[in-house]
Amino acid sequence: MNRHVRKTGLVLLLLGLLHHSLAEAAPFGRRAEMENGLTLLVAERPTLPMVTVQVLLKTGSVLEPKEKSGLAHLTAALLPLGTVSRTAPEINEAIEFVGGGLNADASWDSSSLSLTVLKKDLDMGMALLADVLLHPAFREAEIARKVRELKGRIRQKQEDPGTVARETFAATLFGDHPYSRPVEGTEGSLDRITRQDLVDFHRRYYVPNNSIMVAGGDVTLEELRGYVQKYLKAWARGSVGPVKAASDAPPRRRQVVKIDRGVTQANIVWGDIGIERKNPDYYALSVMNQILGGGGLTSRLMRSIREKQGWAYDVHSALGARRFPGPFLVALQTKNETASPAIEEVLKQIREIRNTGVTAEELEEAKGFLTGSFPLRFDTNQDVVGLLAGMELYGLGMDYPERYPAIIKAVTRDDVLRVARKYLHPDRGVLVVIADPAKAKLPF
Repeated sequence: MNRHVRKTGLVLLLLGLLHHSLAEAAPFGRRAEMENGLTLLVAERPTLPMVTVQVLLKTGSVLEPKEKSGLAHLTAALLPLGTVSRTAPEINEAIEFVGGGLNADASWDSSSLSLTVLKKDLDMGMALLADVLLHPAFREAEIARKVRELKGRIRQKQEDPGTVARETFAATLFGDHPYSRPVEGTEGSLDRITRQDLVDFHRRYYVPNNSIMVAGGDVTLEELRGYVQKYLKAWARGSVGPVKAASDAPPRRRQVVKIDRGVTQANIVWGDIGIERKNPDYYALSVMNQILGGGGLTSRLMRSIREKQGWAYDVHSALGARRFPGPFLVALQTKNETASPAIEEVLKQIREIRNTGVTAEELEEAKGFLTGSFPLRFDTNQDVVGLLAGMELYGLGMDYPERYPAIIKAVTRDDVLRVARKYLHPDRGVLVVIADPAKAKLPF
């Protein structure tokens, strides 16, 4: 048994016992549907007098046109910045007075509005959330201010080589598919978004039959239903068709992108298009990813590139399963001089896991960590709400937390080998390298 297994053995045992105790507890959450099509999910956690409520819209940037990328994100960001009857300062003052939080955001697959308050302030919080959700003003002054803020953030990101590498990777890998673009859009696309675009996007997609309301904390399903009937009674159904991306992802291909910069550390991203979250191969790929580069210091990439060679402080792989097939990638930073051998080592490790699979010891350690650490993913009300929302968005079922350990434990070495050969193609993926060309000596 290697030292990494010995080091983590006790932790995994304790995590496993924790998961067993949670599995024996009450069901993770309760679900109901309102007459207007709104889905309600509640995880009752009365230990602390706090409540988190999230409204998740099953619409994100995947549905916006390319020329107006950032529309979903801008629509969500403007929700707390003024309603027909409240200004942005009035909304901020109301939520800050009770020590709560009200935030909105968007991703490729969804948009969200989240509230956190003490139980005693839940009635006020739900009234405020309903107003922000149903009656955004989209005032021109607030739109202009938010766009200026986003543009500044976009320009600032371009100064970070790691961000540039990741965004270049996504743009190259996904082509015209919406996953190729940053959720917040670009400076040019933000200039093309009008107030009417925001109003139309909100009117079309912010409807109850396209929404999930999730609550976690000191609240019951009956209480949440009562608040919905009290403050969202007038929220009417809309016409929302099936979710389809604005365009398809391009065919998989081999492509290398080099960006010359006078950096001290080369930034490297390699990867390919992976799978959607509903794909049954997700679980075997999760185990494979844990062993290859997702498992921190115990992963193959960390052992070979960091511990053995000393080429990088961090190297990791990531499985980005979304509503549509997302990326599978490996990312690292290393000295310019070691960029070329580090890339070769990454590809070597990928070939090895495709050719020979994983050992029984690696498999058991990876499965033990994934099942044992699972309860830690919903340690707070926010975590619980996020997990419930994802379960509904991706159709995982209300019994997903109870089924997850058994699904992971059932993964075999043959499963890992099969998915590695099916989805990892070191001679075909996209490679992005940002480096100092005078020092990196890249062979391509």
